[in-house]
Amino acid sequence: QAQLVESGGGLVESGGSLRLSCAASRGTLRHYAIFGWFRQAPGKEREAISCIDRTDGSTLYTGSVRGRFTISIDNHDNTLYLQMNSLKPEDTAVYYCAADTLEGYGCILEFEYGSWGQGTQVTVSS
Repeated sequence: QAQLVESGGGLVESGGSLRLSCAASRGTLRHYAIFGWFRQAPGKEREAISCIDRTDGSTLYTGSVRGRFTISIDNHDNTLYLQMNSLKPEDTAVYYCAADTLEGYGCILEFEYGSWGQGTQVTVSS
């Protein structure tokens, strides 16, 4: 299994943008078929916010980020991305990427992925 590493988090003003990246520090993402982004705010449960199926390109978003966030995967540089625009203070959380080898079911938003990153902090100031 590859070890996933997120990057790109930070402090941004409300209305700003950030792009999160997720790469493999060991191994490669090429073995995985589906990918997800999750977040967890202080005192709240982990929330699935987006997923993508590498095979058919299908994507899903939770309602609170739809239209503002875009998930993508660059098969050339083997990196998963989450472009976050129009950020709001309520987007403040630790963001995690996840991956799994499950194929044939398309993108599944709520899924117990087999591999996870360590998380990157995103803070949106008002």
